[in-house]
Amino acid sequence: MKKTVLKYGSIGGVIIAAFLAGSWSFMVDNLDNPASELFGYASMVIALSTIFVGVKSYRDNELDGTISFGKAFLLGLYISLLASSFYVVTWMIISSTIAPDFMTNYVDAAIAKLQASDMSAEEIEEKAAEMRMWIEYYKNPFIKAGLTLMEILPVGILISLISAAILRRKN
Repeated sequence: MKKTVLKYGSIGGVIIAAFLAGSWSFMVDNLDNPASELFGYASMVIALSTIFVGVKSYRDNELDGTISFGKAFLLGLYISLLASSFYVVTWMIISSTIAPDFMTNYVDAAIAKLQASDMSAEEIEEKAAEMRMWIEYYKNPFIKAGLTLMEILPVGILISLISAAILRRKN
């Protein structure tokens, strides 16, 4: 199982790291554009499709064509965790070197969006103060890594569940 996790987790990790490294400027420059979020999640799904391939390969080549839902899900989860680690490390490098003002720019864009809404000035200021607090939190590398992991890990868990449901096969 370890060999499968390393192989498919690394392949998925390299794919998502390449997508992130290749598209970070588009995403940073288009913080208020829904297309950048859609592109980000689509790239995660593409990269994490290695979960399905890895579980199927393990089932067919190592387990003689049978696998329980639990074992398939666990294998998918491990692959997801490894690929997600690549994503987190890539973002930590990008956000520390190339895009150190990302969170400030993100919060500024969100505040500008609030100001364009029909919210009252008090509500806007209250939400803006809360968002500015996140700029300080984001300076902590553990919080930044945790938040980054929470972007991709739910996608990996979902793909692991779907893969396990589709690929499970009893004797």
